[in-house]
Amino acid sequence: MTALTNQYCHFFDEAAFAETDRPGFRRRIITGDHLELWFWRIRGGASGSVIHQHEGNEQLGIIMRGSLDFRISADRDAPERVVLSAGDVYLAPMRVWHGDSVFVGDAELDEVWILDVFSPPRGGR
Repeated sequence: MTALTNQYCHFFDEAAFAETDRPGFRRRIITGDHLELWFWRIRGGASGSVIHQHEGNEQLGIIMRGSLDFRISADRDAPERVVLSAGDVYLAPMRVWHGDSVFVGDAELDEVWILDVFSPPRGGR
């Protein structure tokens, strides 16, 4: 079968996921003019997610595999945690604190897959 190529289509490609500076975190970034998609593949139990906010971007995420146990609030010190599973979505508007995450991998791959969309694009940071 010949591989289909198209500048507007991006196919699942294991080799397209790049390691990050955090062990157990791989991502693939696709950037448009006004938004950016980060496809995360995170090993279950990986650490390194700090509480943070974005000054210039909105972030919308959907959990595709596994579970995300994290904090999200306008109050940086709010202790409440939320657990999201496959199919659940979060929205982090500008200046909303989120992170301090626990990643619970799925039964098949022991991974958490998250699709994050940023607007405007973050530029791969």
